[in-house]
Amino acid sequence: MDSATGDLYRAFAEREARGNSASYQDLAERVAGDEELCALLDGLPVAKRQPNLLFGSVRHLGGPVTAGYPAFRTWVSAHWDEVAATMLRRRTQTNEAGRCATLLPLLSALPQPLALIEVGASAGLCLYPDRYRYRYTVDVGEVRDVGEVRDVGEVRDVGEVREAGDPAVEFGAQESPVTLECAVRGPVPLPASLRERLPEVVWRAGIDLNPLDVRDEGDVRWLESLVWPEQAHRLERLRGAVQVARTEPPHLVRGDLNATVRELVAQVPAGATPVVFHSAVLAYLSPEAREEFAVTMRGLPGHWISNEAVSVLPAVERRLPRPAPAGSGLFALALDERPVAFTGPHGQSLHWFRSRDGLGA
Repeated sequence: MDSATGDLYRAFAEREARGNSASYQDLAERVAGDEELCALLDGLPVAKRQPNLLFGSVRHLGGPVTAGYPAFRTWVSAHWDEVAATMLRRRTQTNEAGRCATLLPLLSALPQPLALIEVGASAGLCLYPDRYRYRYTVDVGEVRDVGEVRDVGEVRDVGEVREAGDPAVEFGAQESPVTLECAVRGPVPLPASLRERLPEVVWRAGIDLNPLDVRDEGDVRWLESLVWPEQAHRLERLRGAVQVARTEPPHLVRGDLNATVRELVAQVPAGATPVVFHSAVLAYLSPEAREEFAVTMRGLPGHWISNEAVSVLPAVERRLPRPAPAGSGLFALALDERPVAFTGPHGQSLHWFRSRDGLGA
């Protein structure tokens, strides 16, 4: 059977779930060929037919997603009204604190102190880069020319690290319940000063169409439902990040991103550098809405950090020094529309461009 919904699930199985979740790959492949279930999904608005939203809703309601397709299909059929209502009410608001590991090099390079504003903040867990611990590992397995790496951000020499048998540097908040691990490649700017002090954040706020509250058990359970079954490390990281956020709940505003981002930038305390950032958010907007947001950002003071799929922002894609590897699913990290690196979608990798590439300029 061929249909737009079937194609959506087939593409999800191949491009996103393969190699990351055997359970979701199998479910998505089977949904793609299930005419009756695709017909039920087609009764929802287009934006509500997403695989992550279906699978997350089933998990949230206590349904089976790891017991094989027959069990999944039987349960969904028997509980479709509840599943559909949850899919209509909820959004795919994956809140991956791991992305802070890819943002940190840029945040540390900006004039301090910082006022952070996250677009598409979900529960705001990425607003605490100064409250996490970081472990950067030299991705020796992927680096063909070790000399090109030079060092791990001037913290250690790569050759020295390899001889020691510990190709990693670790720093950040000592007592944090969260350690973010990231495989790095290229001349990542991680200055030695980060071992003493992370970026100074004096103000933080977020924007979302449906902000989630870290103090609300239902909202936290929804976030947990969006973590893929096999990724226990991400679930542990999520719970630690929620613990961090609960000590100082973020200021989250419900609203349209274009209007609200202007209002929040206007509230930044004097002396702080406004930094608007987002990860895996703009893909949910139309191309016209993305361009409207880009125009908004170009007219605001401070800096703009984007971390999106490579084709989402044309101005960033045009300036890439090289294409992303086919089928890699990597994001393009950019500062003020200048690409600086390819990143893993959950912050698991950071491939920094060489300075002679001009950061894509």
